[in-house]
Amino acid sequence: MASSVSTYRHVIALTGPLLPLVSFFARLPVAMSQFGSVLLVSETSGSLATAGIVGGTLSAGQVVFGPVLGRLADRHGQRPVVLAAAAVNAVATAALVAGALAGLATVPLAAVGAVAGASVPLIGPLARTRSVALAHRAKAGEGVVGAVHSLEGTLDEVSFVFGPALVGLAALALHPAVALGGAAALVAVFGTAYALHPTAAVTAGNPGRPSGRGAGAGRQPRVVHAVRGSLALQGAMFGACQAGIASLTAQLGVPGQAGIVYAAMGVVSAAVGLALGALPARFGLRLRWRVATGAALVLSVPLLFADALWPLYAVVTVLGAAYAPHLITAFALTERVVEPSRLAESMAFAASSLVAGQAAALAVSGRLAESYGPAGAFAVAVGAAALCLAIALVTRVPSARPQAPDAAAEPVKAFIPAQRTSSPEGTGAAGPAPGYAGR
Repeated sequence: MASSVSTYRHVIALTGPLLPLVSFFARLPVAMSQFGSVLLVSETSGSLATAGIVGGTLSAGQVVFGPVLGRLADRHGQRPVVLAAAAVNAVATAALVAGALAGLATVPLAAVGAVAGASVPLIGPLARTRSVALAHRAKAGEGVVGAVHSLEGTLDEVSFVFGPALVGLAALALHPAVALGGAAALVAVFGTAYALHPTAAVTAGNPGRPSGRGAGAGRQPRVVHAVRGSLALQGAMFGACQAGIASLTAQLGVPGQAGIVYAAMGVVSAAVGLALGALPARFGLRLRWRVATGAALVLSVPLLFADALWPLYAVVTVLGAAYAPHLITAFALTERVVEPSRLAESMAFAASSLVAGQAAALAVSGRLAESYGPAGAFAVAVGAAALCLAIALVTRVPSARPQAPDAAAEPVKAFIPAQRTSSPEGTGAAGPAPGYAGR
């Protein structure tokens, strides 16, 4: 425990205490927008089909344009890209609220939803990229880099638990328009604050630099594609679990419990993800990937037999323990094998894979739940977990980092202390950067 706390202290020393807080609030709109748009449109139009179309175009916009924003951040730096995306997203989300309240037709409303999705600032992937860059600039050891991934994964998990919960509470107490309007305000304020944080200099971009280091450098390593497939299947597990939980709680006459059940899974997942930072380096990424996917398969099978509320709580809560380790390991594998000059794009592509898998599985498993009951949806989750394990078993994973990240932009050096202090665990983590006291 003491070792874990010490490691996370080094992470906070690298980022400053304000950056994780700002990035957390900037992530919330991503988790709020899709659910909020579905609630708002279904409320104002009276049509679940219209709500589904608008929510679907919002997800599609994020999936298609997320990697594009990541590529732009790699080339031009995070600050201008996030500032522009946050401004467009805030306006588009506010326009979605106004259009829904005004009774706009399905097609133009869906078009506004697509713009809102395409302009999502991708704070989660970009924050990972920034924090990892800070760690490498400080020549921190793999233990600290691993703790960065654990912390970022935990922030993602917590945001995806609290985001929908905030939407539900605001919709219940006031109106869905308030929830979605709140998402627009959050992205405007905290997205801008994230962009303007001094650590943005560590991701200043390289507009004149080629994207690769040779003739074949444009190709990503095979493990990257395998990880993206694994993340898409993880998203499928999320979507199938959402559909199955909603179906079973409705069947039991307690539909209001669905969000609480899903939140319980997210809380456990976040706690386990944070604890993952304490794992010794000898538990390599290949082993972690296989153990996490194997656990997801074993722990998802009992979903097929859950037929009451408390067994559902127990099964889903325990299953959450397998989710964060898989997500954290997948993003860590991506960071290990891709070129630093393409890291934001690769992280965004990984996040988009997760969203795409979730959206596709939610549509398919929802229909299966209608035809075959909750077990039909849960079967999709079990099948996706089995495929995840198969990918982890057959994919060749490098045992170590192929090469040290290259020194990119000179302005970053201002954020790294001239003298490093090694931690008792030998992580080689840097102390706080100059000028960060109290940030």
